[in-house]
Amino acid sequence: MKRSHIIILIGIALVIAGLIAYSADFSTYDSINSAKEKPGKFVHIIAQLDKTKPVEFDPVKNPNYLSFYAVDSLGGTTKVVFHNSKPTDLEKSERLVLKGKMQADGNFECSDILLKCPSKYKEEKGAVQKNLNEQTSVIN
Repeated sequence: MKRSHIIILIGIALVIAGLIAYSADFSTYDSINSAKEKPGKFVHIIAQLDKTKPVEFDPVKNPNYLSFYAVDSLGGTTKVVFHNSKPTDLEKSERLVLKGKMQADGNFECSDILLKCPSKYKEEKGAVQKNLNEQTSVIN
């Protein structure tokens, strides 16, 4: 084989190895119950804050400790422990994307929280539609 062919084959092998290693980081969304079945594995969970149970956060005592209960769309519930500062507007969020690992004791040890907040433009959309209707009635 020519030297250039060997270099190309090695390059292709490295690209394939890189893609395989990179694809191992992809994670799908799990339910709380399926995450409980695989403790210690890094998962993403989409859930809502359970507003019937208290949110434990005391910035004076420990500003890097937050715990709350989350409920997913299938009805699974778990206590979430987050060792970082409390996200702003946690109570106002529609959905939470929780990244972390389920512990053997049933608590979800969260490493990152993404908030899916209600759109602040919903009310403005109604106002825009009202203004558009007023403008079209003035033109007619």
